[in-house]
Amino acid sequence: MNKKTALSVNLNKVALVRNTRHLGIPSVTRAATLCLQAGANGITVHPRPDERHIRASDVPELATLLKEWPEREFNIEGNPSHNLMDVVHDLVQRKLPVHQVTFVPDAQGQFTSDHGWGFPGDVNRLRPLIAQAQAWGLRVSLFMDADPAAMAGAQSVGADRVELYTEPYAAAWGTAQQAPQLARFAETARAALKLGLGINAGHDLNRDNLSAFIKAVPGVAEVSIGHALIADALELGYSATVQAYLSCIQEGRA
Repeated sequence: MNKKTALSVNLNKVALVRNTRHLGIPSVTRAATLCLQAGANGITVHPRPDERHIRASDVPELATLLKEWPEREFNIEGNPSHNLMDVVHDLVQRKLPVHQVTFVPDAQGQFTSDHGWGFPGDVNRLRPLIAQAQAWGLRVSLFMDADPAAMAGAQSVGADRVELYTEPYAAAWGTAQQAPQLARFAETARAALKLGLGINAGHDLNRDNLSAFIKAVPGVAEVSIGHALIADALELGYSATVQAYLSCIQEGRA
């Protein structure tokens, strides 16, 4: 049984809706507040260079909010070769909370994250960036495909955790490929844990498939969920939705 699995709510889609008008609604910080009040363990944002959802200005506002929740975490994800390191360094200089950076190999303007880092090809690119983030006192997670053999590469560049890219599992949900996909994620997690890496997971996890994933995949420390959770919140509200996802996690840990 997993000891604990944290829920980090990704607020990108709240910002996406806000950006369609110039009224400042829905408020990203208000959404974060309601999710934290409902029991979310952290907040995730992905400030892309084109600012199509989260803007650079949102990040310090959210970090300032997180000062009121010292037991919760702020996770910022993105490509460290684009704007991520500058955004994070700004928080570090301001002494604002940021706990984890998740390095994602997205191209400029990419529709959504759809693959993990590759080794040995990304070794030289990642190693100094990971070292820099850790020198700032941050935990570093690498967005990775479910490939047991790739975990050694993540460990070799100094990552603290891997975030398993779960879209292939979500796409297989309810099909004959569901069990094989789960088995591959479980095997990957075991390989990572054996190397001393922590396990995060995210992408297309939802209320239907989350519990089975937590139950089958050992050692999941955190799930980062955005699109499905915000879609559910449009119908249920933030509080009820966060509580529903926490219940899914609890069911998976039972």
